[in-house]
Order: sequence, then structure tokens, then C-alpha cells
Amino acid sequence: MSGATEPVGVKCVVWDLDDTLWDGVLLEGDVPRARTEVVDTLRTLDGRGILHAVASRGDHDRAVAHLRELGLLDYFVHVEVGWDAKSVAVSRTAAALNLNPDSFAFVDNDPSERDEVADALPMVRCYPDSAAADLPDRPEFVPERLTGESRRRRVMYQAEQRRRVDEERAGAHRAEFLAGLDLVMTVRRAREEDLERARELTVRTHQLNTTGRTYSMEQLRTLCADPRHEILVAALTDRYGSYGTIGLAVSELAGDDHVLTLLLMSCRVVSRGAGSALLHHVVARARAAGRRPCAEFVPSSVNRIMLVNLRFAGFAPAGSARASCCSPSTRPPRPPRPRPTSASSTVTTRRRHRPPTRPHRRAADERPGPDRPGCPGARGGGGGAADRRRPARRRPLAA
Repeated sequence: MSGATEPVGVKCVVWDLDDTLWDGVLLEGDVPRARTEVVDTLRTLDGRGILHAVASRGDHDRAVAHLRELGLLDYFVHVEVGWDAKSVAVSRTAAALNLNPDSFAFVDNDPSERDEVADALPMVRCYPDSAAADLPDRPEFVPERLTGESRRRRVMYQAEQRRRVDEERAGAHRAEFLAGLDLVMTVRRAREEDLERARELTVRTHQLNTTGRTYSMEQLRTLCADPRHEILVAALTDRYGSYGTIGLAVSELAGDDHVLTLLLMSCRVVSRGAGSALLHHVVARARAAGRRPCAEFVPSSVNRIMLVNLRFAGFAPAGSARASCCSPSTRPPRPPRPRPTSASSTVTTRRRHRPPTRPHRRAADERPGPDRPGCPGARGGGGGAADRRRPARRRPLAA
């Protein structure tokens, strides 16, 4: 069909339990055994980075306990067992995992349940239980590329869930929670196995992105092989586990300049200080090589935070033939936060939080008054519309 879009590959399979994942009905007193072909499919798809979840009817605690007894609970990143419509359970699962429902599949032995999900969520692909053994052979369950990081996707999701729960429990003590995460960032040159994740980051990351450039696999491969360019990837870990590859820096080595043409960071770590740590690492790397650090910035409706990061790192607008180019100013930059622990490419980030300060109150002799310029009705000519100070025009980053 002309103009049709290619279907999205499946990223999560949602399973019914009774007479689908196992034979029998738990609430009727059965002690069901898991179907061998379903277990094989769970393991095969898990190895491909495809997540599993549960949407079933019954008692939640009993279902979770039986999954644990069967040794299958760890394969599931989200479990919905209750009496709501299955479509509601699938929607809640998509929200919890922050995934689009068009990347979901639903497996159930009951045709009426499949019809209900298909009517409410037509983008979700529905399969009968008899198709469970064949799912790994279907093209929608075969990722285009498989990386070491994608194979660990379930483990990373489960670590993030534990992290999120503990952070919510911390409540008013969130600052102490963040300080105790023992964050470690590792920065290195991109290798072939990093390129798919790097490409994905350029397509999916918009807010924490300095220029919005996107790259194909072939373009990234060409830049990696070009001595005039450098591509760095950043990974982050804490005491809960790995966040995976969360940052990317693409630089052009132009004469005496080290020009950062793209810096981006996954929004999942926006509160961890990782963007500042990567930026300071790139600056230090450029100076160690005797080059002047420069950065391109292309403003968008959502990436102002990256301009703030550049300014806090000491960058200032610089006259250049390059559009939206800035370089570190001559004034001393603010101390980096988080700061590198050594000259190596491993950076430890410890988030420090300061209590909010009250707005500065001007002394009495600084406040506008009838005899001071700037006060409406001031004697001596101040206060007219033409005399009020206008906000300074924002200076563009490039000429």
C-alpha cells in the first residue's frame, strides 16, 4: 500500500496465565505446570531483548507466588493480575514500562479476551495460545540488530524499577538517596557494537540534545573511521546496576579546534548530573590534546537545558563562521558537578543537593523610591515608559 509505514517490531509480550502460560486454573485449586513450549519462547525472546509481562484474571499474590515456584517470575518485568479488562492491564503495562502500545503483543487462549484487547487497542498484536511456540519464528519477533545491551534489557528494566521504588520511598530524604547511589560514568571511544545504540539515541533523544543531528549506522561507522572525528559513548552504573549506554558525544577535530557537533544524554538520567559530567570530560580531553574546545548549539523548543549546561561549563558565544558555535570564556568556569575522580575516562558522579535559598532582598537604600530613578513618579525624570529598563536582547550564539 502506498504510504504505509513499516510495522514496529515487538518489544514486549503480555501473557495470560490460566490455560495459556500454564495448564489449569489457579483459583479452581489446580496446581498447574508451565507449558514447555511457552517456557522455551520466554527464554528465546528474553535473549533477544524482548520483554515479558502478565495480564491475567485472578488473585495477584497467588499468581506471583506460583510464578515464583515455577522459577519464571524473574522473566516478567510487570505483572497485572486482577479483574479489570485485559486492555486496561495492557495499557497500564505500557505506561509502567514507558513503551508505546504499538510495540506490544498479547497472548491469550480466550478469543473474547483477544477481541476485547484488539477493539480497545487496535495497535496491539493479539495471538492465540496455540501460536506461542511459533512466536520466535515470526519476523516481528526478530530484532533487526541484536547487541549485548539489548540482551540485558530485562535486567536493566528490573534495576530501574527497584531504583524508582526506593527513590519514592525516600520521600523528603531524596537528596540522601541520590548521594548514596555511587554513580559511575564510563566514557570511551565508540566501537562497532555501540553504533546501533548510538543511532537510536540520536533519533529518540530531543531534550538533552545540543544540535538535534541524527545519524545512520553507516554515517556513524564512517565518522568512527575518520581521524578528523571522534565519537564517544557514555555508560552509567550505580548500586542497583547498569543504566546502559546513556550518552553520546560527536566531535570534529578541525585544526586547533575540538568542535563538539553533538552532545546528547538520555532523559532517563536527567536528574543524575550525567550531562555535565560528559561535557566536562570532552572539554578536558580537548585541552589535554592542545585544542580549543568549541561546541555547536542549535536551539529548539525543548533543548534549552543543554544551553544552560554549556554556559555552566564556561562556554560563551564566540564569533565564528560556524552556525551556533560557542567556546569556553576566559572567566573561570563554575566547578564541574559531578567532577572526574581522575584523568582516566571513568567519572564518578555524586549528586549534591543544596537547600533552596531565599530571594535576595535589596538593602533599603537600593530599593526604588520617590527620589530614585526607576520608580514610577520619581522626581528628576525617572519612571516614564521610555525610561524603564528594557530586558537585554538575547545574544545569538553565532553570527
